[in-house]
Amino acid sequence: MKIIDSHHHVWLKKDLPWLTGPNQPRIFGAYDQIKRDYLIEEFLSDTCNLNIEKSIYVQTNWDTTKFEDEVIWVEKISATNDGLPNAIVCFCDLRQTDVRNDLDKLKKYNLIRGIRQQIHWHKNKAYRFSDKKSVPLEKNFRKNIGYLKDYNLSFDLQIFPNQFATSLSLIDEFYEVQFILEHAGMLEDTSKNGKIFWEDNMRELAKRKNVAVKISALGTFIRRNSTEHITWILNKTVDIFGIDRCMFGSNFPIEKLWTTYAELLKSYFISTSKWSKKSKENFFYNNAVRYYKL
Repeated sequence: MKIIDSHHHVWLKKDLPWLTGPNQPRIFGAYDQIKRDYLIEEFLSDTCNLNIEKSIYVQTNWDTTKFEDEVIWVEKISATNDGLPNAIVCFCDLRQTDVRNDLDKLKKYNLIRGIRQQIHWHKNKAYRFSDKKSVPLEKNFRKNIGYLKDYNLSFDLQIFPNQFATSLSLIDEFYEVQFILEHAGMLEDTSKNGKIFWEDNMRELAKRKNVAVKISALGTFIRRNSTEHITWILNKTVDIFGIDRCMFGSNFPIEKLWTTYAELLKSYFISTSKWSKKSKENFFYNNAVRYYKL
């Protein structure tokens, strides 16, 4: 079966750090073992013989002033690796006064399909990336989200369940913008009540037809690759959103902290073993083609 990885990163430390700062906490915890360049050669080695035909590169928090440089670098990689990565979700600051000048700079690059600006906020500072919980309510952010439709760009929405409610009006107002919910909504509270809260909010999001879901990074908060955990989140999300609005993403190399690409795929294959052939093809390939215009 052909597979598209709709969420992977290739890191380059040269001329940066790629981190937003030396003390920036990471939702996936300590990561000393992957503090190195993760280049396309290692990605190809990790995915060797696994039928990964295409991939979408998602921005990796370079210096925000070098957002265009990141795109230029990834396009060069693609040009020398038979088109891999095949599409880019890049960074652009949507909290500035007017984003259109930056979007004009980006529109000339052929691989750009969407924007990701991480706005996830949590009461636990180790999980917090944004300085505010309420970014989806900010005037400039909302105005700039609205411009994305003029550039035919989607928005990768990375939020915690505690931000779902404040995001609904944003999604409703800009119904012509395609939102792609990152990491199946980032379920970090796996208690009974936490799962109920996540599920209830996912059902509200699913009422918005301009929201799709990328099911990735499911080891982030449990720090391991668990087939049982993946099976529950994956099948619950598909039950809520429908198979045609869900897609696979590896979140590599982050997942290398606790698993291999082959083992990760094995867990997903087990989790989808009872699905029809068509459902599997849509989840692992066709939906990414459609949403990222591959």
